[in-house]
Amino acid sequence: MTFALIGATHADEGGNPIPSSVISDPAPDPVHPPHSAQVLVPSHGMGMNALFYLAGDVGPHPTVVLLHGFPGNEQNLDLAQAIRRAGWNVLTLHYRGAWGSPGIFSIHNVLEDADAAVTFVRRSDIAEKFGIDTRRIVLGGHSMGGFASASHARTDEHLLGVFLIDAWNVGNTGEEFAKVSGPARAALVKKEFDDIGNSLHGATAMSTAAEVLAHRTDWNFLSWAKDLTRCPLLVIGASKAGGEENRQLAEAVTRDGGKVTAVTLPSDHSFQDHRIALAAEVVDWLQKLLN
Repeated sequence: MTFALIGATHADEGGNPIPSSVISDPAPDPVHPPHSAQVLVPSHGMGMNALFYLAGDVGPHPTVVLLHGFPGNEQNLDLAQAIRRAGWNVLTLHYRGAWGSPGIFSIHNVLEDADAAVTFVRRSDIAEKFGIDTRRIVLGGHSMGGFASASHARTDEHLLGVFLIDAWNVGNTGEEFAKVSGPARAALVKKEFDDIGNSLHGATAMSTAAEVLAHRTDWNFLSWAKDLTRCPLLVIGASKAGGEENRQLAEAVTRDGGKVTAVTLPSDHSFQDHRIALAAEVVDWLQKLLN
């Protein structure tokens, strides 16, 4: 496992060039052009709003399931496009109760929805229709999406790889909430969940905090390390946000025998000034999985 604190000019500390798909469009393929397809991903009786970014050229293609964070204002669609330009399909989606998908939002439901999304791309009819190589499925996500990706990976032996983008350690947030009470807790919750807006159906900052508090032990991802050794793992932390906890997770998985690539970028939780560097890290790692 290697750690690097890097800038945007190179893909890694070794000075490797940024993958071309991150910064340039591929040559057009008039016969098999890249395209998108809106789909409904079934999860517990509901159809989650989802969009496939489908790669050009003849398939089947390796495929990434890309999960957004809480509440999903940052969807990392620039990353999805870069991954597609590299020859991968990408499935993006909104969880039940999020951004117009039917149902009630909760973090517990998000974990179920991540499972459902992976099941969906492995279905033989879906794989045939959308050109998916079901032997090469990668699951990844940002923040809560990274948390959900790690949760799923604990029991899935068939993923080609998993990547976590400044994954949210939900359990640790619950521990922070547990240290205070009354107005102090309310203020902390308001600060933590200040960007929900109208995006989540059936959930509020306080209901989410109650869920996080209730699961603060079993949702601490540092306790999952032994179960995250089944496939290669990429952990990208943000130095100004969750970088330290992501580093700790990477180290724990490595100690338990996992194959981990770990990078810390000098940026905030959304990598707002390191979008190219973020995409470079993910795409480079994905392409190496195919070798």
